[in-house]
This record gives sequence, C-alpha cells and structure tokens, in this order.
Amino acid sequence: MSAEQESVAAAEADSPELLLVTGMSGAGRSTAARALEDQGWFVIDNLPPSLLLDAVDQVASRHGVDRLAIVLDVRSGLFFAELPTAVRRMRDHSDHVRVLFLQASDDVLVHRFESNRRPHPLQGDGRLLDGIAREREVLRDLRAEADLVIDTSTLNVHDLRRRMDAAFEGDLDARLRVTVISFGFKYGVPVDADLVADVRFLPNPHWVAELEPLTGLQPAVSDYVFSHAEAQAFLDQYAKLIDVVADGYLREGKRYVTVAVGCTGGKHRSVAMAERLGNRLTKRGVQTLVMHRDLPEVV
Repeated sequence: MSAEQESVAAAEADSPELLLVTGMSGAGRSTAARALEDQGWFVIDNLPPSLLLDAVDQVASRHGVDRLAIVLDVRSGLFFAELPTAVRRMRDHSDHVRVLFLQASDDVLVHRFESNRRPHPLQGDGRLLDGIAREREVLRDLRAEADLVIDTSTLNVHDLRRRMDAAFEGDLDARLRVTVISFGFKYGVPVDADLVADVRFLPNPHWVAELEPLTGLQPAVSDYVFSHAEAQAFLDQYAKLIDVVADGYLREGKRYVTVAVGCTGGKHRSVAMAERLGNRLTKRGVQTLVMHRDLPEVV
C-alpha cells in the first residue's frame, strides 16, 4: 500500500459514521432526530451544507464522536442548494456516509401543518400546497441519492421510532437491514418499497366465515394460508430472491431494503406472509423489522 493510500485509509478509519437526515418538512425529522439521540448519536440540527466537512472534522477530532447525525432541511435557505454537492464531497471523503430521506403524501403534510398551525417554510405568500410542491422539486435529486427512504404518511410517532431503531440502532455494519411491510392493494402500494410481493393469488381467508374477523397475526389465519402448498413455495422462493439481491445491494452501497407484501385489504394473507418472511430472514441472521401498515390496531 502506498503512503497516499495509507493516509486515506487512516483518515477513513478515524472518520465517524455520518448520517444525513433530510426530507420533507412535516415528515418527521424531529422525531427521527430524537430517536437517534436516544440511540447515542451526536445530533446537529439545521447545519448549513457548506459547513458539513468542517463540522465532521471538528466533532470527530475534538470530541471523539464516532456516530454523527446532521439534520438538514430547507430552513437553510440558499445554503440548501449546495447540499447535493456537499453530499458528494462527503461521500468522496469517507465511506461511512449515509443519507436518510423522510417523506409523506401531500394530504398528510397539509393536515400536519394545519394541525400545528404553522406555515410551510417555502410557502411565502402562496398556499400551503405551493410550498410543499416547491420543496419536492428542490429535494428531488437528493431523494434519488438517499440510502434509505421512509414514507411516514401512515406511521405514527411510535412506528417511526421503530423504523429508526431497526435501521440505525447499534453499529452501522455492512449487513443488510430489511423492513417487511404488509399492506392492502386497495389502499395503495407503499411508496418507499424497494421490492413488492403480491400474494393475492392465495386463497383468501376473508371468505371463510370463522376467519374473516381475524387477522394474519392469529394462528388460525396463518395456518389456513400456509395450508396451501403455493404459499410455502412462494415464501421459499421469495426468501431466496432476497438472498440473491442482498450481495448486489451491499456491493452498490445499499444496506436498507423495504419489502412490501400485499393482498387485497392488508388484513389476512399479506400479514401472515410478512410474519413468516420476517421470521425466515431473522433466522438467517438478517436484521429484520416486520410492520403491518393497514392493521391500525397494531402498535
């Protein structure tokens, strides 16, 4: 190894794990930041992007911080336009840089702003929706660069903290981290899904009188779903698919994967399949979180 390579390797070894938290205003950045603080991250809020490198150097060298999260948003004004360039510079500077992007649907963001009686930071003299549209445009390229996108439209505070804990608690090692979400197609496909599995081909417990009021979390429904050979075959093959793509994802620097499993209403088949898939991945050593989007009673 040359002297220059040794110098670069030493610099990377000394650099902290850096997580850049950004996304839509009202999508949950404050909740995400508090979750990171509870996990032991050193969190800096609303830092101008031009100061990123200096902040990382100062915090790492002077304070010995090894896990640094920086929350960045459009409150930085004109500075925010510098963010994509700053992120690329940070990635060139260190292999330990990750970007988390939080988003939500327009109607949910409008409801949150109106509930808090706050204007959108880009609203100006226009409508609330105008500010949201401007922000989406400003953030478009940054979202494309994100390592993990979390859509908080259907998440409460506790759900978001679970997602944060699953993704960032403990060391940010080089293993794949998977979130499995069950959902109902009639309510829409989760927009943050990387992979979508459709289990509507399986017999539907909805049409079995004693099973209809239950959910896929209950053994009677799960046993019914997996009493059909095609359900077990699908589970086996889909788990193998994740094995196949895992190495490629890691090679491309993608360590967070969201797998969405859908049936018609998100109550029976998708829930049972998501639970079994999550258990299978966990047994294989994959850090996995299972969530059920369209079972609101599940916390």
